[in-house]
Parts: sequence; C-alpha cells; structure tokens
Amino acid sequence: MKFNYSFQKVVDLKTSEKSHAEMHLSSAIGQLQAEKHTLGQLFSDKDQMADSLQTQATNAVSAFQLQQMQDYINYIDQCILQKRQDIQTAQVKVEEKKEHLTTKMLDEKVWLQARGKALESFQKEESLREQNELDEMATVRFASRTR
Repeated sequence: MKFNYSFQKVVDLKTSEKSHAEMHLSSAIGQLQAEKHTLGQLFSDKDQMADSLQTQATNAVSAFQLQQMQDYINYIDQCILQKRQDIQTAQVKVEEKKEHLTTKMLDEKVWLQARGKALESFQKEESLREQNELDEMATVRFASRTR
C-alpha cells in the first residue's frame, strides 16, 4: 500500500512559499549590493573631482570653473548622503526578508515534521498489518499440518 498524506498540498504550498521568500531575500540582497556599489562609485567620483580641483587650483583657472567643480563636489556629497539613506532602507528590507524567510522555514518545518510523523505511523501500521497476515498464514499452515 502506498503512503498518501492528506495534507500534501499544504506541505507543497509551504515549500513553495519558502522558495518565494528565498527569492525575495536574494533580490533584496542584490539590491543592497547594488546600492553599496553605487556608493563606492560616488566616493570614487568625489575623490577624482577633489584631485582635479586641487590640480586646477594650482594652475591658471578661472574662479567660475573652480566654483563649478566645487558645486559638483557638493552635489556628489548630497548624492552620497542620499545613497547612505538608500543603503539603510535596503538593509532594513533585507532584515525584513530574512525574518519572513525564517517564518516560512519554520512553517515548512512544522508541516514536514507532521508529514514525517504521519509516514512513520503509516509504516508502523503497515508493518503490523503485514505481521498479522504472516501470523495468520503461519496459523493456517500449522492448523492444516495438525489435521
């Protein structure tokens, strides 16, 4: 006899939900990494512009050009501040997705354990049934020999 768990669709649903939660966490981590990479690029741009500003300051450059370079550095600073906020938001999102995944993993584990217990019970019943059949066959054989 084959084991048929009556709540198998629930187990499958919980496994599917866990897989979706894993994908969402992976996506959130990817977003966080992208934000960090962008922040690194902004710092690199700022360093290059600061070096260029120092180089230009020693050369004969108009005050207007120096002011434009300084304004651009200030703009990059504002972008860096915004990007840090974006990173914090992305980190919060990653933590939320981790908590959600943990919840889904626990749900799945509970249902898998319930399925495992049902399978174990089924196997015990099946073993007992088989043993009873073997006992009955042995009894019939013994009874037929004694006649």
